[in-house]
Amino acid sequence: MGGASLKDCFIESALNRKKNQALTFLRNGEIETEISYLELNQESNRLANTFYDLGVQKGDRVILFIGKSLIFVIAHLALQKIGGVAVPLNPGFKKSEMEYLLQDADAKLVLSEPEKENLIKEIDPNLATLAIDTQKPYQKLDFFRAAAQELTEVEINPDDPGLIVYTSGTTGKPKGAILTQRNLVHDAKNIIHIWEITESDVICHALPLFHVHGLCFALQTSLMAGSHVLMLDQFSPQSVIEVLSRKQGAYACTVFMAVPSMYAKLMDYLGDKMLDFDHMRLWTSGSAPLLAQDFEKIKKAFGKEPVEREGMSETGMNFSNPLRSKRKPGSIGLPLPGLDVRIVDPDTGVDVQPGQTGEIWLKGPAVAPGYWRKPEETAKAFEQGWFRTGDLGRIDQDGYYYLTDRIKHIIISGGENISPKEVEGVINQVEGVAESSVVGVPDEKWGEKVVAAVITKSGASLDADEIQAYCKKHLHNWKCPKEIVFIKELPRNTMGKVLKEEVKKIF
Repeated sequence: MGGASLKDCFIESALNRKKNQALTFLRNGEIETEISYLELNQESNRLANTFYDLGVQKGDRVILFIGKSLIFVIAHLALQKIGGVAVPLNPGFKKSEMEYLLQDADAKLVLSEPEKENLIKEIDPNLATLAIDTQKPYQKLDFFRAAAQELTEVEINPDDPGLIVYTSGTTGKPKGAILTQRNLVHDAKNIIHIWEITESDVICHALPLFHVHGLCFALQTSLMAGSHVLMLDQFSPQSVIEVLSRKQGAYACTVFMAVPSMYAKLMDYLGDKMLDFDHMRLWTSGSAPLLAQDFEKIKKAFGKEPVEREGMSETGMNFSNPLRSKRKPGSIGLPLPGLDVRIVDPDTGVDVQPGQTGEIWLKGPAVAPGYWRKPEETAKAFEQGWFRTGDLGRIDQDGYYYLTDRIKHIIISGGENISPKEVEGVINQVEGVAESSVVGVPDEKWGEKVVAAVITKSGASLDADEIQAYCKKHLHNWKCPKEIVFIKELPRNTMGKVLKEEVKKIF
């Protein structure tokens, strides 16, 4: 793992473990395709050359608008080999969401499902697309197999971008965090080191691939370490429990990475049933806060304490509870190697005393240099080289960190980041709506749920079902309000700003 780029690290890992299983892909809980490290290297070379033949050059953005699949993995690796920049997007995004993202990313090529290709062409008829049916078994996809296996050499430097991950912002428009080779390699090596991931590990991968959690923390890390990835096409409590219950052989898992809402569904599925998971060495939780009581529930259900950690699209993984010493429920743990942390009064920029709450500022090799084509947003996010996370937190006497609130009003529901302003923008388009305020409120299942307070225009007659139906037409389901109330006016301060905390009290 001495490489300075993902390309170098992946090739080194593959050449060292040629016949070892790299990926086993399960569809509906059944094994569909298996691929060795040698095959993974060869197949990604062929697809890299296919991209090259399609005109993709170093630095070009390629949007991955396809479902979770082996071809997604191969495409991501292929882009890293030619210096392309992967831009993974949620395949459930609707036309109104994609219009902005396609314009902003300015991509050379879009990989999409066949049924979504027309949507892309409606938005931009001139944008090159490659339709890939991810419902087909990987071995039946042949569009790239005639390409040369020998890789075209492209020099890739540590500061070259490898990935752009869109993250919701308080402006309502997603921002593309630029993750360089240096960022990605440092982050993966950190995770391998602190969680002691090796080629002996078998990872149950039930996360989506369009987030850093599933793509970077779980997949890239595992492949660099030479682990065997059991990849489920989607999260299903039944399938996950069946996979995790296997105690012997090549498919006996050792590591599971998830978000709190996934653990909640697994425990609901198990009910009072107590299964033996002693063969599992590591259960991790991230992307949303894990309540202290849920920490204990997970420990009871699965036999080991979960390792709670924290990360961001812009920074990779920042904190983790330790693997071999005390884990504190409710804490995000200790800073990862190479990361500098400050807790700062956001108004004065002065560091607060230990135990006091302030904004968490970060500096380190995994922190992105900025946002794609957004110099003003980038300038706002950094202060003298420190990345301002927008998260409020504190440190205890043992050096463990805690998140206490967010300056940004981003809602985290089931591990997904949701911009209230984006949802408000859709609700306000409904005929009869005068104004709305969208907030997140605590929810046992999702961590937070999206709710909306709505003011109607004089004389208008509206009900919650009409607004929810409109939202579902224009937004992915997880962004849509789970509860809507109608009020006469929104609570505001003297400057006219809506008081979000007061809105939350309505619910």
